[in-house]
Amino acid sequence: MKATAAAIEGVWLLEPEVFGDARGFFFESYNRRALRAATGLDLEFVQDNHSRSGRGVLRGLHYQVRQPQGKLVRALQGAIFDVAVDLRKRSPSFGKWVGVELSAASKRQAWIPPGFAHGFLVVSEYAEVLYKTTDYYAPEHERTLRWDDPAIGIAWPLEGLQGEPALSDKDRRGVALSEAEVFA
Repeated sequence: MKATAAAIEGVWLLEPEVFGDARGFFFESYNRRALRAATGLDLEFVQDNHSRSGRGVLRGLHYQVRQPQGKLVRALQGAIFDVAVDLRKRSPSFGKWVGVELSAASKRQAWIPPGFAHGFLVVSEYAEVLYKTTDYYAPEHERTLRWDDPAIGIAWPLEGLQGEPALSDKDRRGVALSEAEVFA
């Protein structure tokens, strides 16, 4: 596994070693020892989440104020622009974001630690996304940060979309960073 630290401390881009031949390919999508050796992270995952969305669907930016979740994210089919926003008040990168394209073709994954809001935009015809979490989903603690907050300034790749991305009602009601509950 190749691990590359992102521009914000704690976020990692992970690239597996892929073994391919005429029959197809094989790779370890997760290996606790390999992740620890590459990043120093020793994680325990408790839940897997799987979604399918069409082009232009934006999911996020979600986080939990209690039971914060670290997320290991990958695209099983298609491609997404995956974003993490630092909500750790004492962090030098508080309110900053980092984004990366994850695709089935590249097989790359992103590690987003607790203390971050997370979201993604589907940039292919459709995408299936799988992410492992370090804590359980707790809807009573879930919060949504506004996807288009100018104070954050995420450069979503919206070219070719007709209007705004497709959002859930929950995501339309996201709050600005200045009003958001954040992490100490």
